[in-house]
Amino acid sequence: MSAGSGGADTAPATGGAAAPILSTFGAAFRMGGFDWDLATGVMQMDEAALDVFDFAPGEYDDRPETLGSRVLPDEGRQLDTLVAQALKDGSDQYGAYFRIRRRDGSHQWTHTQGIVHRDAAGRPVRIIGVLRDATHELTESAARLGLDEGRRQRAGVVEGTTAALAYARTVQDVIDLLNDSHALEHFGAASLVMGLLESGRIHLVAEGPEGAFVPGTRFTRVDEPYPMSEVIRTLRPRFIDTSEDFAASYPVLWQHISSLGITAAAYLPLIAQARPIGALGLLYSDRTGFSEDERTLLVALGSSIAQSLQRAMLYEQEHDLAEGLQQAMLPRRIPDADGAQIAVRYRSARLGRDIGGDWYDVIPLPGGRVGAVIGDVQGHDTHAAAVMGQLRIVLRAYAAEGHTPATVMARASVFLHELDTDRFATCTYAETDPATGVVQVVRAGHVDPLVREEDGRCRRIAVEGGLPLGLSAEFGRLDYPVTTLELDPGQTLMLYTDGLVEKPGADLDEGLEWLSSLVRRGPSDLQDLADHLCDVVAERGGEDDVAILLLRRLGAPAPTGGRFRQHVAQSDPEALSAARHMIRAAVRAWGAGDRADEIELVADELMTNALMHTDGGAILTLRILPGAERRLRVEVEDRSSALPRRREAGEAGVSGRGLLLVDQLSDDWGVEPRGGGKCVWCEFTVTPRPARDPVP
Repeated sequence: MSAGSGGADTAPATGGAAAPILSTFGAAFRMGGFDWDLATGVMQMDEAALDVFDFAPGEYDDRPETLGSRVLPDEGRQLDTLVAQALKDGSDQYGAYFRIRRRDGSHQWTHTQGIVHRDAAGRPVRIIGVLRDATHELTESAARLGLDEGRRQRAGVVEGTTAALAYARTVQDVIDLLNDSHALEHFGAASLVMGLLESGRIHLVAEGPEGAFVPGTRFTRVDEPYPMSEVIRTLRPRFIDTSEDFAASYPVLWQHISSLGITAAAYLPLIAQARPIGALGLLYSDRTGFSEDERTLLVALGSSIAQSLQRAMLYEQEHDLAEGLQQAMLPRRIPDADGAQIAVRYRSARLGRDIGGDWYDVIPLPGGRVGAVIGDVQGHDTHAAAVMGQLRIVLRAYAAEGHTPATVMARASVFLHELDTDRFATCTYAETDPATGVVQVVRAGHVDPLVREEDGRCRRIAVEGGLPLGLSAEFGRLDYPVTTLELDPGQTLMLYTDGLVEKPGADLDEGLEWLSSLVRRGPSDLQDLADHLCDVVAERGGEDDVAILLLRRLGAPAPTGGRFRQHVAQSDPEALSAARHMIRAAVRAWGAGDRADEIELVADELMTNALMHTDGGAILTLRILPGAERRLRVEVEDRSSALPRRREAGEAGVSGRGLLLVDQLSDDWGVEPRGGGKCVWCEFTVTPRPARDPVP
């Protein structure tokens, strides 16, 4: 036949002249025809074809999907693949044998032959073909050639099961795969039971069909009168051919399960490396006895399952070891922070040795400040976890020594570079003052943080970053820029590793949008929000570990509790700019009222004088003094013992105004010796803080 534009002009349909002939022979040989319109998806079948599929004419709705309920699942997938390949590669016909399940549960071999019709452009538009009952043909052929189709199929089951078990990573994966309805159907069994040998006892991990569990058998001894105990003791399989055999051999067990309709059973020892690790029982409800071939194949199946179980148990042991190592490296407790609430979470997404180097840390710092760290060491193994632990310790040590965030990050990078490892790490370090809300953020190749508003809205904070830790030291690029931001009461700083936002097939921006939407719809309570994020990642089946650190500013401290301290190096203009920014934030947070501008100006003048007229840096301190009268004190320390002198401004009027401004704007000021240097201080009486509603 040649292809036509629609198929109808080049080949007769099943209802044409050939139909009576096909119908006549179909009744005798159980063969029928079908006409499948690929454009509409409609597949018409004559009565003989419907009889082959064990359908009455009124039961079929002309949809091929309906026929799929009769075809055995694996063979249905193979048939779909065969037809799709014929349509794709330009074939004009195909043929295949497959099995269907009839109403009475019996299996019937069926053969189909189809002719593909295409239009002028070569696109397939129609398939016309025949269906016939091939059971008799295959049975006679097998007998004539001496082949046992059942043996071939059962051997294929063992091979297929072994291949599927190769992907099982846990004991539960193995149980789930074997308990799958299709797998049980291939074994010919109705259900299975499984027990694993643990410390001399058999732990029942798969208990068979509903209602089959016998109280008191969750853990049993090897010497008890049960079939699993027997096969583990003897290391030999036990085939129970009839229900009478079961009742006579194991009366204690049979009295509990006799109502389940079990007619036969096969119990197999699970042996790995010449020692028993458990036992498997296959329970049958529609057969008696086992042929020699069936016994041989079931023993082979038991061996394959045992190897997979041992591999899964090793994976779980390695996972427990790696996760235990990582958990030991993470902080055991999170310190309290006045004026802030903190929530941390860690979730391992994968098993076996695939444990990551994600970590978090919260570091208490002088003056009520808090250092928040989130990071991720390259790799997924115990080495990554070990490197993570060392890196966490040195970051904590550098931060506690009082170094600036940029210095902390640079020194940590040098440490990792000099460590005996080829790993690098991404990291974000945020130094937060809950009293003022000022946050200094440094980022080393890590994802940007987010800030959650009180109403749930989320925004991304663009933090200028440097290279990951280890790489910045290797390439000599240790300058880490500092980004300063302010947290208002009720706002939450969100730090996390990339496992939280990575999604298959999506870029980082899409992941951040997804996270923002998730946070907006999530609970307002900080601990509940952290749990919610981890639960959603678990449901999504993330392929990476996740660490989360949430820091929420609760509100301004009591009037007597305000204190801010900052070191500014002499040749560090960025630190000077950051200090000015934080002075402004602190003064506003403490409610200085109409004197805020004066305090900012005086603090800036004292700090600038110290940097210009001394050889070292300066330490700036702002604090609220205790007492009935609310006063704010500004202190600037330097290393010079030379006392400052008030001078008149020069002719240009650009210098000499520092102490004059201090004297004119402050209520009181003075100079105190401090060790080898001095401290210039001034005080301001500020208006009482207005009452405000508490932050929930």
